[in-house]
Amino acid sequence: MPAFILIDVTVTDAAQMAIYREWSTKAMKEHGAEVLVRGGEFEVLEGPWTPGRLVVLKFADREAAKGFYHSETYQHAKSLRENAGVMRMVLVDGV
Repeated sequence: MPAFILIDVTVTDAAQMAIYREWSTKAMKEHGAEVLVRGGEFEVLEGPWTPGRLVVLKFADREAAKGFYHSETYQHAKSLRENAGVMRMVLVDGV
């Protein structure tokens, strides 16, 4: 069953976030992530939600998604992201 990581990012330091994106992209490739959404225009249809930058990643399964998140490459990316923004991230099973 596929799994998805849904991410909502509020960027506070664009230059530092760009460095994070380089490393996170490397981790995505290492773990077979399919990028379904990365930025792009959005429209809130319901509820009091003001998203920042939205990202949706698709993985073969939950274990692949967890492998990505806990990988050495992504953890390095995560360390580079400190003070560059606010990240909200969830893992959800697909159908």
